[in-house]
Amino acid sequence: MSETLAQQWHTVFHLDDLWEGEMESVEVDGKSVLLINLDGEVLAYRNRCPHQDWPLNDGDLEDNKLTCAQHLWEFDVTTGKGINPSTCALLTYQCKVDGDGNISVCVG
Repeated sequence: MSETLAQQWHTVFHLDDLWEGEMESVEVDGKSVLLINLDGEVLAYRNRCPHQDWPLNDGDLEDNKLTCAQHLWEFDVTTGKGINPSTCALLTYQCKVDGDGNISVCVG
């Protein structure tokens, strides 16, 4: 018998508090999540660089590129894929914004 796990959404932030071009670290179900507002679209990633687990919110976000502060690894935040090196990627979480501007994330 197979079981389908229901997705658990957690309301974590409000769109008014995450301006375009900014990022914010939030805790969701015991996991550090990086929220990014990219031209009005909110994206959610695990807040750790895949290289050595450094917090990505310490890095720099410029246009579509996120640079890790520790070893300068670069990521395209529109896809989560690595730019330098290109063989890595960020862990993506599902994210949605409701009509009231509440940002919810599913980390399951």
